[in-house]
Amino acid sequence: MQHKLAVQLYTLREECSKDFPGTLKALKEMGWAGVQLAGYHGYEPKELAELINSLGLQTAGMHVSYDRIINELEQVAEEALLFKTRDIICPSLPADLRNEEGYRKIRQQLNEAAAAVADRNLRISYHNHAFEFDTMIEATDALNYLLEPVPDNLIFAELDVYWIKKAGRDIESYIAPFENRMPIIHLKDMTDDEEQMFAPIGTGSIAFDPIIRWGEQHGIEWYVAEQDACQGSPMNCVQTSYTNLVQTIQTINSN
Repeated sequence: MQHKLAVQLYTLREECSKDFPGTLKALKEMGWAGVQLAGYHGYEPKELAELINSLGLQTAGMHVSYDRIINELEQVAEEALLFKTRDIICPSLPADLRNEEGYRKIRQQLNEAAAAVADRNLRISYHNHAFEFDTMIEATDALNYLLEPVPDNLIFAELDVYWIKKAGRDIESYIAPFENRMPIIHLKDMTDDEEQMFAPIGTGSIAFDPIIRWGEQHGIEWYVAEQDACQGSPMNCVQTSYTNLVQTIQTINSN
């Protein structure tokens, strides 16, 4: 399972902006198998793809703005092919679309985008926060509406376990319907206090063992660690997350 561990580079956005090659090299040396992109920090996609490949890393999907997916889809698809990833992920939504009319439009447009790139074996996914739970559509929350696991909905899930818990939902119950519809899951821990802040994996209140066990049975291809904000060095947080994920995997394999 360690070959499925990747880090979302938004966690290391400042490090990447200062020294992208050095940051990628450090992640490879740490043991990560892949990285998930969140911008190119001034690099051309071809140049960056060659760098990632030369280091022996893989690309565990690309976070691409909703605007680019809708308005620059052909270019985004070409970039995904350069990075040898199937996964184009919408990471958030403009505030003015966070309403029933907006979510209906988003579901239609992301489905159209998914259909347009399917012949190149590419997938469109959506990554959640907590705001999607504030809107109800057809007796369900907007996130479940967007990702409804039915044959004519082509949008894949990239669920973030921190935000599911932050919204007051049970993680294991919420992810259960998305078997074989979630190639990538975001792993993020939550401090075990009233603030419920971001924390390195394995140091907070979320149990990752059952999530990974579920993932191994239901089609998870990448476990992507992310920490939106870090107390202290982001690279140290990433190291802690990696160490604890490996330990969790070893425990699972030994049982």
